[in-house]
Amino acid sequence: MNDPDPRTEVITMGRVGVDIYPQQVGVGLDEVESFAKFLGGSPTNVAVAAARHGRACAVITRTGDDPLGRFVHRALHGFGVDDRFVTAVPGTATPITLCELFPPDDFPLYFYGRDPAPDLLVEADELDTGAIARADLFWATGTGLCREPGRTATLTALRARERRHPTVLDLDHRPMFWGSREQARQHVFEALPLATVACGNLDEWETAVGTRDPVEAARRGRELGLSLAVVKQGPDGVLAADDTGLHRAPPVPVEVVNGLGAGDAFGGALCHGLLAGWPTERTLRFANVAGAIVASRLACSDAMPTTDEVLTVLETTVEGTPRVR
Repeated sequence: MNDPDPRTEVITMGRVGVDIYPQQVGVGLDEVESFAKFLGGSPTNVAVAAARHGRACAVITRTGDDPLGRFVHRALHGFGVDDRFVTAVPGTATPITLCELFPPDDFPLYFYGRDPAPDLLVEADELDTGAIARADLFWATGTGLCREPGRTATLTALRARERRHPTVLDLDHRPMFWGSREQARQHVFEALPLATVACGNLDEWETAVGTRDPVEAARRGRELGLSLAVVKQGPDGVLAADDTGLHRAPPVPVEVVNGLGAGDAFGGALCHGLLAGWPTERTLRFANVAGAIVASRLACSDAMPTTDEVLTVLETTVEGTPRVR
């Protein structure tokens, strides 16, 4: 893998694929009449989201050597994300993810082509560890640890950072990719001390550190050496702990269409706030709004908001709370 442009600010690593979303809401896949395809995969979407905020981004991942793999490259080019670390694995298929849309909070996912998934076949000796070390921000995921050789490659990339801040571990727990929660905890717990930032929802923090209590989860994350622990609490907003104490951001009222991309939009906005050097509370509010905007739209990658879109919502408040329409 070649060194990226020295301007690269954000490098993400992990899952990629093609999202196949129904164009009808509120019906099962057996009744859906039409679909649309979009670039998918959480860390790939995070790179797209950060690029929407003007950040120079690259992705480390692999696809199948197939037409959908070519679609991934074309989509990344369209979003302005560097694809030079995206390579094909002969004999594998680019993964497909289908979903059903039952707003406001039921979005079943169906994964195809992930046995083996090309993005989990990144080898440690393929990595440009110098580029990873030099990036202003590096983003890895818990899912990247679920099998070899991707697990060793992910840990190698994290170690290459030598805990340079910000090095982010998105806890990103997908139970279907693990034999058990205990197995996931073992490997995520190994990776956490290599990061300086970790983010996840209550279930993901329980997997990582053994508790669903948000304050206790953040405390345990900090004990492992994190500079920033971010706990997403759904309708209770977001809690974070850093060197200055605990910070809370309220939830953002939104008419949900598809909640699947909200966390990735949050992640891209978190990258932007971290690189901008904003106070934690400002970063959380900005990221919350970015996530809410995407939850109000059908797609994930295509729906990622620009900085101006997020700021416009932040400036429109009801009793001090942003609203998304």
